[in-house]
Amino acid sequence: MSSVSIRVRLLAFGSLKTMISGGESWRNVTAGASVADLLAALCREGLTDDVALRSAAIAVNQQYSARTRTLEDGDEVAILPPVSGGVDEAEASTPIIALVRERIDAAAIERELKSGADGAVCVFDGIVRNNSRGRSTLHLDYEAYEEMALQQMRLLRSEAIEHFGVREVAIVHRLGRLVVGETSILIAVASAHRGAAFDACRWVIDTLKKTVPIWKKEQFTDGAAWADGEPFPEGLSGEAQ
Repeated sequence: MSSVSIRVRLLAFGSLKTMISGGESWRNVTAGASVADLLAALCREGLTDDVALRSAAIAVNQQYSARTRTLEDGDEVAILPPVSGGVDEAEASTPIIALVRERIDAAAIERELKSGADGAVCVFDGIVRNNSRGRSTLHLDYEAYEEMALQQMRLLRSEAIEHFGVREVAIVHRLGRLVVGETSILIAVASAHRGAAFDACRWVIDTLKKTVPIWKKEQFTDGAAWADGEPFPEGLSGEAQ
């Protein structure tokens, strides 16, 4: 008797994108198979190896997931290398959480964020520099798992407001090709007090670099390479699983 199979959509990003033609495909797996079973099959087929997957995180239906999770028909499984930290999303309670492909206007975002209740607005403006690891940089290419990235950015905003007591947080990240001097990410935090604004802004960028699925490819004068991402927080990757 043949085993019952289900279909899942497989996605890969950044430095792992080459394991799947075009970065995505539909695959048949045996009903009851886990994420770990799917990854093992990819290794057996020579599409990747355990070393490459060890530092990766897995998302199922745009949520970080354990490798023990049982897959269901139609699931979307994304394999995410450590992140390096357009689609616009605007809500009444979230004025500026966005992924964009045009230049970021930092001054306009700051103006929109300000309120009469604020005593401070702290801004982090991440800029493409002309060198990295001793090599001259021509440009950067950013890509994202866009739906999940926006979810994680909204989560960062809400957690920053709750934990630091700030009034509002804006997060805007560029995608596509950026040249030297352009803004890659803009984070602005509005608060009644400067201390909370500084602390929240630092926490947002540091956490975004580890959890929001955005990757960059660096084009140097002598070649190109995907940037080494920061390790995922404990429990998200396969390092300890």
